Amino acid sequence: MHISSAALPATPVHLPFYRQLYFQVLLAITLGVLLGHFEPAFAETLKPLGDAFIKLVKMIIAPVIFLTIVTGIAGMTHLRTVGRVFTKAMIYFMFFSTLALVVGLVVANVVQPGAGMNIDPAGLDQTAVNGYVQKSHELTLVGFAMDIIPKTLLSPFVGDNILQVLFVAVLFGIALASVGEKGKPVLNFLEALTTPVFKLVHMLMKAAPIGAFGAIAFTIGKYGLGSLVNLAWLVGSFYLTSLLFVLVILGAVARLCGFSVIKLARYLKAELLLVLGTSSSESALPSLMEKMEKAGCSKSVVGLVVPTGYSFNLDGTNIYMTLAALFIAQATNTDLTLGHQIALLLVAMLSSKGAAGVTGAGFITLAATLAVVPEVPVAGMALILGVDRFMSECRSLTNFIGNAVATVVVSRWEGALDHERLAQALDGRNDALPVAVAEG
Repeated sequence: MHISSAALPATPVHLPFYRQLYFQVLLAITLGVLLGHFEPAFAETLKPLGDAFIKLVKMIIAPVIFLTIVTGIAGMTHLRTVGRVFTKAMIYFMFFSTLALVVGLVVANVVQPGAGMNIDPAGLDQTAVNGYVQKSHELTLVGFAMDIIPKTLLSPFVGDNILQVLFVAVLFGIALASVGEKGKPVLNFLEALTTPVFKLVHMLMKAAPIGAFGAIAFTIGKYGLGSLVNLAWLVGSFYLTSLLFVLVILGAVARLCGFSVIKLARYLKAELLLVLGTSSSESALPSLMEKMEKAGCSKSVVGLVVPTGYSFNLDGTNIYMTLAALFIAQATNTDLTLGHQIALLLVAMLSSKGAAGVTGAGFITLAATLAVVPEVPVAGMALILGVDRFMSECRSLTNFIGNAVATVVVSRWEGALDHERLAQALDGRNDALPVAVAEG
């Protein structure tokens, strides 16, 4: 498989800074923080703005994933390519997800953010975390596996389960490719349908500043800037660990593959700011898929890697899980042996695959992990409930960058990466360029 680029215009047209999405979202976040700090009561009432925007994005995610995957797979010359790409992606996901869990475990043992708090678990109010514990029961391995299979062929499009959409899209894409010429009219229709669907994505993204404004204003208004003080050591450790994971580990991977993770983050700055404002990496999923294609990654690889990564490649969530679990153990003076920590790691490897990049998924997954490792008191989750929202932003940002890096890496492994277009994108020279066309 190789990539052929369309004719490139000599001079890309750049919008004024005030019309660019990243500036508008950054301004909205700044205003939201100020409003939340000075008018907290009013700011809390703006939560529906953030919720409504995330709902708008979720509305379009299913058709974007379906169209991208189906047209990508159906356009492949050999169906074994699908299996090869998926296998490479899963190997990458499993390795780096496990590495993220190990990093969180090591940092927690070295920094020991919960040491000295001397909290009695019996004195904690578990009422606030009971809802998360109940939801965590849905993340068992058997339940997760069964949840991938939808009730009907159309039911994934009226729900919010990304994996079900992925499952149906892959099967339909394989079926469409298998029928050959008879499936050409259907493929042509789906390829034509892609244009208005992505146009709709662009239209919805214009509301991103409003959504980010409402979401961040609510967060600051409800929890306040001062709520970070008591648990600043945990929050700071998590942010620093995530930053080092991105810059050092993912940075080394990117360098080995011939690109800069810092330039990649700059290329995705509008999406990263949107994720920061909404605390959900899912809010930028459609835009990420489009931008990775524009950066020279083949459509078929993007269609398989990005949606799958949203459930299987959650680096930020994994760092958080082991770090938070050991924080709770340290804060409650719970002694964990090396065997206990390894068990915690193994359980987290499984339970983390049930989180799908949405707000609160990390906290629910942590509850699922602690429920299986009884040595760590689940009631201790009440200690971090107040600042979990602030850590949610960092989880989502790390997850998002991790999936962007994975897409480029798997594309390169597959020989489906246009290096010239990638360099142009990361250097900011292709803002007005058409997306490259993948050929099987």
